[in-house]
Amino acid sequence: MVSRRKRYNREFKIETVKLINDGGNSVTQIAIELGIHPNTLYKWLQQYSVKPQEAFPGSGHLTPEAEQIRQLKRENERLKMERDILKKAMAIFSKDPS
Repeated sequence: MVSRRKRYNREFKIETVKLINDGGNSVTQIAIELGIHPNTLYKWLQQYSVKPQEAFPGSGHLTPEAEQIRQLKRENERLKMERDILKKAMAIFSKDPS
């Protein structure tokens, strides 16, 4: 039987991190109470401490920098395609009609 990985939403992760930071309990104690592996909680703490506003974006959601990079790559591909079309058109129209 295949076990499925438990998924937690962003709000739950943030509340858990705040509980660890504000409370007097250790990470291990909170992990036991919530039924989550302590390494998972340490990973959440590290992600939240780096960028609290952008922590835990969820699947399919990108950070603002990653979204901007994705858009710029898409625009770059479109511009390359337009450039190639114009090169081919210049080659066709610059041929001698003789």
